[in-house]
Amino acid sequence: MQMPCLVKARTTKQLVVHGRPFLMLPAELQNSSLSCAEYMDTVWQKVKDMNVNTLLGCVTWEMIEPIEGEFDFSELDKVILSAREHSLHLVLLWFGSFKNGLSTYVPPWVKTNPKRFPRAKLRKAGGVLATADVLSVFYSEGMDADVRAFRKLMTHLKEFDGDYATVLMVQVENETGLLGDSRDGCAAANQQFTESVPKDLVHFLEDEWDSLHPDLKEILNPGRSADKPAYPEGNWEEVFGRGPRTDELFMAYYYATYVNEVAAAGKAVYPIPLYTNTWMNYVGDNSDNAFPVVAGGGGMPGDYPSGGPVSNVIDIWQKFAPNLDFISPDIYLNDYESTCAKYRHRNQPLFIPEQRRDDYGARRIWIAYGSYAALGAAPFGIDTVDAEDDAFAKHFGLLSSVSAIVLEAQRNPASSVGFCFDEPPKRAAADPARPVVRRWGDFEITIEPCFVFGKRDAGAGMVIHLGGAKFLLIGWGFQVRVKSLSPKATFTGILRFEEKTVVDRETGELRTQRRLNGDETRSGKFAMMPSEDPDYGGFPISVTIPARTMIAELEVYALEDDE
Repeated sequence: MQMPCLVKARTTKQLVVHGRPFLMLPAELQNSSLSCAEYMDTVWQKVKDMNVNTLLGCVTWEMIEPIEGEFDFSELDKVILSAREHSLHLVLLWFGSFKNGLSTYVPPWVKTNPKRFPRAKLRKAGGVLATADVLSVFYSEGMDADVRAFRKLMTHLKEFDGDYATVLMVQVENETGLLGDSRDGCAAANQQFTESVPKDLVHFLEDEWDSLHPDLKEILNPGRSADKPAYPEGNWEEVFGRGPRTDELFMAYYYATYVNEVAAAGKAVYPIPLYTNTWMNYVGDNSDNAFPVVAGGGGMPGDYPSGGPVSNVIDIWQKFAPNLDFISPDIYLNDYESTCAKYRHRNQPLFIPEQRRDDYGARRIWIAYGSYAALGAAPFGIDTVDAEDDAFAKHFGLLSSVSAIVLEAQRNPASSVGFCFDEPPKRAAADPARPVVRRWGDFEITIEPCFVFGKRDAGAGMVIHLGGAKFLLIGWGFQVRVKSLSPKATFTGILRFEEKTVVDRETGELRTQRRLNGDETRSGKFAMMPSEDPDYGGFPISVTIPARTMIAELEVYALEDDE
């Protein structure tokens, strides 16, 4: 048996399935879809037609242990068998103690016994404590019961699926943290808060200061993040000061240790990759959010789940939840590229389990795969999208055809760049698209929206440096200009520009089709990767050729004058 695993690839890790690197083209189902095999029978072929190869879906605590100590995996087994029959992989989402900052998927015997399984308390005005709909991490009964259930699940997966690797990874809990307050106000939490900060945390922050995420440094030492602070001994407020950011550190430490215990129980019996995901701060410094605040909460701990692994406490999670292989961002209302960068912290692999499912989101997956070596990027709610309206099928189809090439590029740091260009806004005075510039070897390349006489389309793709003066272009709606970096160069030109098609998906072998050295290069100015239906804007000559294979190889050359 060779179980799915993560294998180091220089500055990242790759998922290996059946002994080969595997590029996930994933999509996540609506929250409860995977709990019903009959419902899933309406979904499998639809997602196959969308070029999805991996589905993310829930397995819930209430589903497998409706009565304490009595486990039922019959529905899950049906789902796994059906996925296998359709040649699809699964990433299971363990909705145990926590789902979106709440405990809505715990079994009835947990929900109805708050004495045994105490809830967190929310501090309200006038000293009033309100009971939250979430288990408190400061009592062990909930964690111990979750540990037992998760161990049982992972044991069953090993027995039922270990020889097949239908299930590639498991997400441990979902968007953990406390909503409605910056910290738990229950008696046990208050006791811990007034006791000395754990020495392992203080020593970690001191010893690892230079490696901490800049967002955490700014919280710990505002305005002077380059300077390592000296921490006195004392309770949480004495060491870190009073305020919601201290509360968030406190909650992050205890949420991380709780989730780590659950993950450890599963990994001990079936060590496939485990991770957890993050409800982001949508009002932070990288917000990409034109929606009302109610859509994603405010910008302080408790507006988003306090203690969850946002970037300003991701180090706490990486240190104190070591049984998780990585921490993942859910990217909806944050700047996509900067979020990808934040979640490659300490060279952990990037996996995006939830993101926008519209065209805006679909274009951005090329950034994740091409620039940040993503394991996968999954639109959320794929089963409630009609196949003809799916924004991802075209992107995933192209990525599937070149997956071996993408995986090879990901093993070579900084050898590729992913990008996208949105459609220009109506009535814009100037096109806001920013060119993407990279330097490889002796050349500088500039990637920009593809030339058309009329209105340009959106574009997306990646460029891979093949070495020397050769580049592989994948995608549509962009063009590439190249110039020599030699101070003696007086001319840089296109030597070859060839349309390619995939011959062997397993090896990434390509075959040349059309040789594109005419209008396709705008008379030698740049290599054009147009959209499928370029707008000629009324111009009578069709000089922009519609996209076909969306793969091309470019080789350039430079001339130097002897004078």
